[in-house]
Amino acid sequence: MTTARTRSVRSLTGIALSALTALVLTGCGAGGDGSGGGGSAEATGTDAPIPAVAKDDRLAAMVPAEVRQDGTWVVGTDPTYPPNEFTAPDGTTIVGMDVDLGTAIAQKLGLTARFEQSQFSGIIPGITGGRYEAGISSFTINDERTQVLDMVGYFSAGTSLATRRGNPDGVDPNDLCGRAIGVQQGTVQVEDVQARNAACTAEGKPAIQITELQAQTDVTLALNSNRIVAMLADSPVAAYAQTTTNGTVEVVGQPYDTAPYGIALKKNDGQYAQAVQGAVQSLIDDGTYRQILDKWNVANGAIPTSSVNGG
Repeated sequence: MTTARTRSVRSLTGIALSALTALVLTGCGAGGDGSGGGGSAEATGTDAPIPAVAKDDRLAAMVPAEVRQDGTWVVGTDPTYPPNEFTAPDGTTIVGMDVDLGTAIAQKLGLTARFEQSQFSGIIPGITGGRYEAGISSFTINDERTQVLDMVGYFSAGTSLATRRGNPDGVDPNDLCGRAIGVQQGTVQVEDVQARNAACTAEGKPAIQITELQAQTDVTLALNSNRIVAMLADSPVAAYAQTTTNGTVEVVGQPYDTAPYGIALKKNDGQYAQAVQGAVQSLIDDGTYRQILDKWNVANGAIPTSSVNGG
């Protein structure tokens, strides 16, 4: 993806679809868990359960028959990106902001959400191929993706730089030349740091020492173990790392390249996208949406209005 998105640009590069689809797949978080443990992390925020929401019959009737016939909304996600989607300490339960929101959307549509773990690179092909009925995994909405998917906006995020507490190495967010920087594979942050590195070398400055790891949890571990001096990640992910590492990680500077996350759906499937957009907007209007964001301490990414394909 382009700089239009922060972390949500988990990439689907390497998928043998087409040049266009490969671009669509480029973006936010990468897939898979390099730690071998599913990217589990400790949840923070309130433990208060999110109340169930009532079915909206009008919106439910807009869902395609093949989606609603079994009463289950099958959602693909890559649970290695806390606090958006990750596995709980039990190693199997998928939790996070995206999970709570997807659960509420399904209830609004008269369905029960079932989140299925996937490598990030498999989610979009899974949607176009009929395995998943939606993808909720910190996808950035971009032009390449909306050519092959419908995407319903639900959150806004940017890229943040994080260092060890107190920024002991004096990392300047505006000048990473010669620094050891970590990013998750397949994310927009890879494109970001590569572009920065090209600028460094063009100016005769030391190259950035780029470390790409498969799971964001591994990038955070690399920072805490002094293998890198800073990491670039989506703003909610960097902020979450700060709150779950007992203060050993610190966000430096302000987020940049802010762009929306979107729920990925099969394109032009009747009124499907409008049904999901209506459910998101209803949750925004009734306060459930804000409850979910507050639970995960990501309310600064709240949006007032949901739209389809960034419209």
